[in-house]
Amino acid sequence: MSSQDYHYLTEIRSHYREWLKAGAPVPPWKPPMIWVECNACSGDKIAFMNTQNPNLGDVLYRYIDVRFDNALVAAEGHHALDELLETVARHEGKFYLFVEGAIPLRDEGLCAVVAESNGQRITAQELITSIGYKAGYVIAAGTCASFGGPSAAYPNPSGSVGVRDVLQRPVINVSGCPNNPDWLMGTLFHLLFYGEPEVDQDGRPLLFYQYTVHRHCQRRSYFDRDEFADELGEIECMFQLGCVGPRTPSDCPYRQWNGYVNWPVRANTPCIGCTTVEFPDGSMPFFVPLPEKHRPGQPVPMPPEESAPSGVHRDEQGTPQVDEGLPN
Repeated sequence: MSSQDYHYLTEIRSHYREWLKAGAPVPPWKPPMIWVECNACSGDKIAFMNTQNPNLGDVLYRYIDVRFDNALVAAEGHHALDELLETVARHEGKFYLFVEGAIPLRDEGLCAVVAESNGQRITAQELITSIGYKAGYVIAAGTCASFGGPSAAYPNPSGSVGVRDVLQRPVINVSGCPNNPDWLMGTLFHLLFYGEPEVDQDGRPLLFYQYTVHRHCQRRSYFDRDEFADELGEIECMFQLGCVGPRTPSDCPYRQWNGYVNWPVRANTPCIGCTTVEFPDGSMPFFVPLPEKHRPGQPVPMPPEESAPSGVHRDEQGTPQVDEGLPN
């Protein structure tokens, strides 16, 4: 960490401590929060718990009441499920539903079983569609929950889709693989104090996704002068090495990661566009120039001797359906 980064981080922490001492605003009540992990890697949960300003302890103590979560509550088994169902019944229209991971549709959703009741498996698809309409807000945490993400990458054998594809209601998509802790916390706090944030055409809060990585990239001047790196590690623009910053909405260049000290391009690796709707298929192969990547909606080419399984399509009503021909 450079002395400049250390000073910046220290200043942020100082402002936060002063904010707390001055009597940090507290919402009129602590809304119940339900966090359901579906077809996911837990990366967005880890990001949520890595929040620094405010820290996780303050969030849990002051601002939200976590009722269901596989990491933050002590209850297990049917006790945890009972708490979830009671929360939905008692706080319908008020609780916050955070969904992490994509929703598998294949085989009646059995690729993601999130609970059991009386010997019956409860799939992510079943749970989210049954409680999603009763939530005050639905927040898709991460790109898998937002748009399908890596869980829905070609050939998508589980038939996974984003939350917005199974719920016909507004969903706030806090995309990223994983997302930045500030994106989740910023969205949460906006909901607490100001209501639903303004979003773009894909449901992402403009607070964090209004501009592309390219707009504020520290290497933008090299791009403008047509000076491009030939190999990783060189200081010029990495557009020719696969960077998709020009079409990736995110404030990574100035918010940064790991305690506000670094981000991919500064660490000499191209942006792979993890906040985009088409990630990861639309960013593949990672290290070829953007014009040569596989465009959204086009499958990654497979060797001729292999058959390419179909993915997911929408029927006439717009409902996602798994194509016939998927391997059993």
